[in-house]
Parts: sequence; structure tokens; C-alpha cells
Amino acid sequence: MTTTTTTTTTTTTTIGQRVRRLARTLGLFWSTSLAAEAEYRGNFVIAALSSAGNLGGAAFSMWLFYRAGAGFPGWSGAEVLVVLGLFSLWTGVITTVLTPNLSRIVTHVTEGTLEFVLLRPLDPQLQVSLRAMSPWGLPDLAFGVGLIVVGVVGAGAATPAALLGLLPMLSALVLLYALWFMLATTAIWFTKIYNATEVLRGLMDAGRFPIQAYPHAFRFVFTWLVPVAFLTTVPAEVLLGRSNWTWLTGSAVVAIVALLLSRVVWLRALRSYTGASG
Repeated sequence: MTTTTTTTTTTTTTIGQRVRRLARTLGLFWSTSLAAEAEYRGNFVIAALSSAGNLGGAAFSMWLFYRAGAGFPGWSGAEVLVVLGLFSLWTGVITTVLTPNLSRIVTHVTEGTLEFVLLRPLDPQLQVSLRAMSPWGLPDLAFGVGLIVVGVVGAGAATPAALLGLLPMLSALVLLYALWFMLATTAIWFTKIYNATEVLRGLMDAGRFPIQAYPHAFRFVFTWLVPVAFLTTVPAEVLLGRSNWTWLTGSAVVAIVALLLSRVVWLRALRSYTGASG
């Protein structure tokens, strides 16, 4: 009994040490990235104004849409703001973390420097996924959170439902990462993937509206083929207290499967990587 307890304690301590070491490493990575980007502070103001303009235009269009007597089936104007806020939030995540690291993966492959990443003690997938951070997506993150709060309060959702909505939001974050990382990993095979990135970004624009806004055929596509619904509509419904445990569980399952698949694709791609020597 004592031996088992000691082993469990040791394992817990080791995991805690690894987590702290990882947190310190990521903190160093991100502080370095932000320091480099801070040289161009004017760009942050431009990014903030651009984000505010885009989001304001989208919200104004929604307002005109509902004011004219139209609307999305089963969604009030306040509830649609939650969907729009989630879309803005994930746009901020893409700009802040995913896009900078995707471009670095392409650079590593074209310049043959990926082997330097593979030789480091930190997990290579973690390094190429989270090495860089850009502040230009922070306005989208802030505006997204603000719209979500305004929409949830305006719709009169209960606090427990709003807190429960954090679970599918976490699943959506994992799913978003997995989709973008699998796309980034294909750079090892095809090198030039920027066009594919724009295609994925275009498909994800469908998440700007509730999935009920689309015909049934498109609902199937945006739920199971390109799972945009799990990024915005499903979390929004849970935040508003309208979803059931089936969709809540489904969002977690889809996220876990996508994450595992991204790992498989990454390991398979590494077998094809030959470095700068070709």
C-alpha cells in the first residue's frame, strides 16, 4: 500500500514538474515573439480598427436583417450575437497562434531546418504548433468575448448554462487546432499550402451564422465533413441553455478524434521528411 502511494505521488510530482517546465518554455517562446512584434506598435492599432470595423459591419448587417422582419429559424438577434462572437473569438485564435506557427512550419520545410526542431527535447509537434504568437489577433479575441457576453445576457441565459458552455468551447478550440495543424502538416509533402489555407478559412466563414441558416445538404457538410457547426453553433446553443447532452458529448468526441488524427498525420508526415539534403 505504501509503495503504491509513493509511486502515485512520484508520478504526480513528475507530471507537475513537466507541466511547469512546459509553461515556462511556452512563456519564453511567447514573450520573445511578442517582443519582436512590439517593434511595430502601429500595426496593432490598425489591426484593432480593422477588427472593430469588420465585426461592427457584421453586427450591423445582422441588425438590418432582423429589423426587416427576417431572421434565422429559432434564433433571436441576441442569440445570433453569441454565434458571431464565437466566430470572432476563433478568428482571433487563428491570427494570434495558428497562422504564425503554420507559416513557420512551411519555412522549416523549405529551408530544411525542421531537423533542428526534432533534435530538441521538447515534443516537436508542440514546438511547431505553439512556438510563435502574434498580437494582431488580440482585438478579435477581445471583441469576441464581448459579443458573447452581450449575447448571453441579452438572451437571458441562465448562469449554469453559460458555464456549461465552456466545455464545448474547449472542444471547439481543440478541434480548430487539429484542423489547422493537419493542414500545416501537409507542407511536409506539398510545401506550398497557402491556397489550401485560404480554402479552409473560406469554409470556416460559414460559422459566422447558425447552422440552421443553411439548407439541409449544407448542414450535413458543415457538421460532419467540415465540422464548422462544432466551432460556433453547438457551443452557442450550450451557452444559451438550448443544447442537449448528445451534442455536448458529440463535440468532445469530434475534438478528441480530430486531435488524435492530427497526431497520426504528423507522425506519418515525419517519416516522409528528408531534410535539406533531400
